[in-house]
Amino acid sequence: MSTLKMKEAALIYLDKSGGLQKFIDDCKYYNDLKQSYAVYRFNILINPSDVVELDTELGNHILHQPLEASQVFQSVCFIAVKTLSLMGQLQTENQINIVLKLTHLPPLPSYSLDFCEFPHDYTSQRFYMMQGIVIAMTTVTKYTQGARFLCSDEACPLSKGFQYIRVHVPGATESATIRNDFLCNLCSSSLQEDRKFRVLGDKQIVEIIPAKALHAFQGYSNKQRFRFQSLTIFLRDELVNKMNIGNEYKIIGIPTCVKTSQTSVCIETNSITFCNPKVPSGISDSFRCLLSLTSSSCWKFTAILANIFASQIVPPGTYNLLKLCLLMSLVQTSVRNKELEDSLDILIITSDTLLVDRLLNFSINLVPRGIRHPVSAEIFPTVSRNKYGTGAVSVQAGSALLAKGSICFIGDLASHKKDKLEQLQSVMESRSITVYISGKKFGDDIDQQMTFPVQCSFWSFVDLDSSSRRNTQKTNTLIGQMDCSLIPANLVEAFGLLINCNESSPCHPFLSNVQHTLKKAIDPKGLLYVASKQFTTEDFEKLLAFAKNLNVEFSLEAERMIHGYYLASRRIRTDSICGSKLSSSALKYLVSLSEAHARLNLRTKVIKEDALIAALLFETSLTLKYGATVFCVAPNAVFPFELYNEEYLEKRDIYLTQCQQQLLQFIATYGPGTTIFASDE
Repeated sequence: MSTLKMKEAALIYLDKSGGLQKFIDDCKYYNDLKQSYAVYRFNILINPSDVVELDTELGNHILHQPLEASQVFQSVCFIAVKTLSLMGQLQTENQINIVLKLTHLPPLPSYSLDFCEFPHDYTSQRFYMMQGIVIAMTTVTKYTQGARFLCSDEACPLSKGFQYIRVHVPGATESATIRNDFLCNLCSSSLQEDRKFRVLGDKQIVEIIPAKALHAFQGYSNKQRFRFQSLTIFLRDELVNKMNIGNEYKIIGIPTCVKTSQTSVCIETNSITFCNPKVPSGISDSFRCLLSLTSSSCWKFTAILANIFASQIVPPGTYNLLKLCLLMSLVQTSVRNKELEDSLDILIITSDTLLVDRLLNFSINLVPRGIRHPVSAEIFPTVSRNKYGTGAVSVQAGSALLAKGSICFIGDLASHKKDKLEQLQSVMESRSITVYISGKKFGDDIDQQMTFPVQCSFWSFVDLDSSSRRNTQKTNTLIGQMDCSLIPANLVEAFGLLINCNESSPCHPFLSNVQHTLKKAIDPKGLLYVASKQFTTEDFEKLLAFAKNLNVEFSLEAERMIHGYYLASRRIRTDSICGSKLSSSALKYLVSLSEAHARLNLRTKVIKEDALIAALLFETSLTLKYGATVFCVAPNAVFPFELYNEEYLEKRDIYLTQCQQQLLQFIATYGPGTTIFASDE
């Protein structure tokens, strides 16, 4: 009686939810094919909340005994087929393969599976919800959805018809579905498969890790220690190719144990949902107050941000240029732009690699997906054999794809081999990576390739005092040019910004750093400065998360200024022998810098003051690469004074206003075909 009641409830639910009509349409599709199969697969969308409200017993069955619940719906659907004459070629109930697709699970702890926490209740074959980031995936292969077996004794009544049907169930391997040791229940003769009725489906294997596991790839973290492991996800049929490496998903599925060289837990996926990053509602009160106090200027807010940023690592007022660029890079990178044009890569030339390394490590921990690339790992995807023996090839993510929508800090460029640097240059230019899969090497008939978008910014540094650099350093003939001879010229050009941080540069005050280091040695956890107490690390995290999600647009003035500067700069850096020294991506970097400064100011419109900062930063970088030109920008143009108080901020504003007039004059003189409007015009 209980089963009959559940069947009635299942029929009522199908009728009310529209599932019955969809089932009828699917039957019509199969019927029109005029072809017999061993099994016919039907997906039924289930809303657990609606089912529980209709019938608690059926709802409980679906949530905790999904295989038995599928049989209930299978019986109801078979009766519907026979009653309504929907499919003439369907003979037995076993030929109907029902897959229940859940819309969600109850938001209760017992329905979540977190492999960072104990205990792990994955022995009961019921639905769980888990969330994770894709770190590896295989190519698509085939599996057997269902097969028809016949008794080998022709005199046996079961040597015909569809009495023996094998259907794939969660956790079953291919060898479990298709075997040669089945016996007939009637005469005990061996069963043989009728291969022409075998039904094949698509299968893909994906590995995920919890988002919190990415803390293990961040060089500096105050998080507590924890345990994590990857989780294997099986995608079948309509779910194949619905997941991408580097993305985060919510997954509903049934845990099973699969035995390979070692027993591991896998998930037979039922449904997947892409996880959009959470957008914060605002910034902290301290930054809101600071923004209000500096509202009269378009430059003061970001200047103060750079001045006080990372006071746990370096004293306020030091490395301001570098810190401003890091903040701009942090707010500029996200997954919002489908064209992948808003990344901001930074290459630092320094004589103090330890301090710069600490500063960059601290910075990447302020964003959720910041990755410090381990030297022993790979930056970009690699190919290997799948450990589950399915014949598929597994593609491992690499650090760059894991840092999607964030920063990939690759450390010292000198630690990477020549071929890896060439690959890095190619990726930064195209913002994509293609993985080639040799059919001959991995036992396939044809070669394959998979292309992945690279949606992160790259940070790196070069040691100015390395022995190889000291021995080969050459005398520069151009004013302001740095010796970058040990770095491939094309790779230097691929980085949007080149920043000089050495003892002779204005961003490296030596004495204050020594004092800071000594104080931190005495009191490692102490807050040494007032700024550290007023503007905490959590405040910066909120600010960056809010700023990077702002949608900005260019004002007409800013657009003309950027375009005019690009044309003028391209013109004066062009010669008849080598052509233009500005790459085709130069305009993209200028746009990206302008947008970043506007976002860091928490504005939704890029104005000419943002364009000025972009031009000064870019011209400083060009000077380090190629030497100074007629638009001569001082190395400390963005921070000409040490920011002690309001007076120095006012002096900086006056200086930047003068720079803006010089830029307009430069554009008017060397920018052919550009029109620069004064503010009154």
